[in-house]
Amino acid sequence: MTTSTSTTIPTRGPFSLKELALFGFGHRNERSFDGVMRMAFRVDHDLETAVGVEVRQDGDELDLTIHGDADPETVAAQVARVVSCDHDGEGFAELGRRDPVIGALQQAAPGLRPALFYSPYEAAVWSVISARRARAQGITLRERLNEAHGTAFELAGQTVTALPAPSTLAALTDLPGLPADRIPRLQAIAAAAQRGDLDVGRLVAMGPEAAQLAVQELPGIGPFYSALIVVRACGFVDVLPTDEARSRQAVHDLYGLTTPMTDDEYATFADRWKPYRTWAVVLIRAAAHRLPA
Repeated sequence: MTTSTSTTIPTRGPFSLKELALFGFGHRNERSFDGVMRMAFRVDHDLETAVGVEVRQDGDELDLTIHGDADPETVAAQVARVVSCDHDGEGFAELGRRDPVIGALQQAAPGLRPALFYSPYEAAVWSVISARRARAQGITLRERLNEAHGTAFELAGQTVTALPAPSTLAALTDLPGLPADRIPRLQAIAAAAQRGDLDVGRLVAMGPEAAQLAVQELPGIGPFYSALIVVRACGFVDVLPTDEARSRQAVHDLYGLTTPMTDDEYATFADRWKPYRTWAVVLIRAAAHRLPA
């Protein structure tokens, strides 16, 4: 019988669970919010174990109901990272008071913070599944993989599935709809996870640049997906993505710049967002369309 435990985590500044739940990043594709963000994932440092978590916001705290046999403190820390409550949100609000563009975006999308992948392991699997295909197709394939080989949880009246454990993924021979050449790549990710190469603590300790180089040793993972795996799963808040054309164009438009910036000029320009460059760029990309033309 699956056990259930409860705990809380602080939001640490302006935060909206609804905004984050409807963020629509990666494999998450919610179109509505009923007050509960449902998560099912492999646990940090023990990817063979899965948990389901119901997350509800109560003022400046998040109430977590954890389903599964895992250390509640470890799960709570992982959830905090996934919903970007592991860093000081008050500091980000202060950035909005200094920078009128960021401030306007924060007003247009109040409490929005980046929604992260559950772990580098899950981000790497998503990278292989979703490469060179529409996001909706990637979501369908991931659900197919989860339902056939993952772990299911009943969370607030809905069934939510977690990714297969590395030991299960290592034995995968095919997945309908996925090209055969992707299977060895998934198996390589499973092997790296079993070795501990994709442990979030290890990658964080390496720092963003070294960690990105390390994950590029995985077959099929180049600079773009290595940045996704490291920055959008490990929770680095002050990394500037220079190769995202959409966010750079949005910066150009929102700040009224007249000429495109070189990478060096962009890096200098982005100094104004320190130490929240990741959060600032995510907010710009996610909420720019909410501002008047």
